[in-house]
Amino acid sequence: MVGKTKRKAAALLLIFPLLWGGCSTAQTDPVPDPVSQTRAEEDSQTGVEESSRAGGQESSPAGEGEPPSSPKEGGASYTAPDFAGSAFHREAAQGENGVLLDLSAVAEGYVAVSARSEARLKFQVLKEDQTYTYDMAKTGEPSIFPLQCGNGDYLFRVMEQVGDKYGKLYEATCRVELQDEFQPFLRPSDYVNYTPDSHCVQEAARLAEQQPDAMGVVQAVFGYICDTVTYDKEKAAQVQSGYLPSPDETLETGKGICFDYASLAAAMLRSQGIPTKMVFGYVQPNDLYHAWNMFYTRESGWVTVEYQAESNTWNRLDLTFSANGGDPQFIGDGKNYTNVYFY
Repeated sequence: MVGKTKRKAAALLLIFPLLWGGCSTAQTDPVPDPVSQTRAEEDSQTGVEESSRAGGQESSPAGEGEPPSSPKEGGASYTAPDFAGSAFHREAAQGENGVLLDLSAVAEGYVAVSARSEARLKFQVLKEDQTYTYDMAKTGEPSIFPLQCGNGDYLFRVMEQVGDKYGKLYEATCRVELQDEFQPFLRPSDYVNYTPDSHCVQEAARLAEQQPDAMGVVQAVFGYICDTVTYDKEKAAQVQSGYLPSPDETLETGKGICFDYASLAAAMLRSQGIPTKMVFGYVQPNDLYHAWNMFYTRESGWVTVEYQAESNTWNRLDLTFSANGGDPQFIGDGKNYTNVYFY
């Protein structure tokens, strides 16, 4: 199916330049390398907190139970819970062969890893039949990745490129019991990178304080991004494998591809205590490989592609299409979207 998508993409890029999500494997095969491999495929290839690319703040729980969403009494504005950060804890890390794996915050929904090598490195997160494979820095710079597969037994593996295959440098297993199901989608990671001082976080807080509830915050953030960021066709044509978005850079330049849109939305909403997923998958009718978002409130549950903000009024949740006047056939009622990977 991946090969089929690659062949289709070049033609689609010419037909739908504004709709293209920038995450297809058409010409550049950009990260997030969300083409997950099965465990069998990969098995055949054989005390100071440290700031990372994902937040670099001391982790703090977002609160027990479900996130806040209901309007406050007396018409008060929405108040976000304490910032939920993520960090690499070097003193708690374990490993060998230049690898340091930090499992001290798995209950908070993430794993942190650092490694040094002369060759290209990959990091795998495996749980049952689910596998997520990531690029990671080979300079020792820490990376943070979500534990999006829920509670259970995980296998973590760092692999080093040897010729045209990858050999295992280090692996470890861990039993994960999350504080709650929302933890992986409330915190910074390599794919959704922000801190309390980020411009996008400050802007999200400004928008949130003007809203009565979480749904109002979602509507305000998505409206703001649609008004602020336009699709970058040149970047989509040139982006390389290994690319990671910067939400603040997206706001600064006012341009982005689907990966940038989805990362920015996730950063802004997560920073305000609203669980938000970045989703990669396919959109019909043309089998576009694409990125979009899902968000959660108590009243709505998890919502994807479209949401109802007012009675009889529907707004598109796919920011790439919404911000650029995309053809409604690509939005529809959401049934033409196939979720594949969550970050």
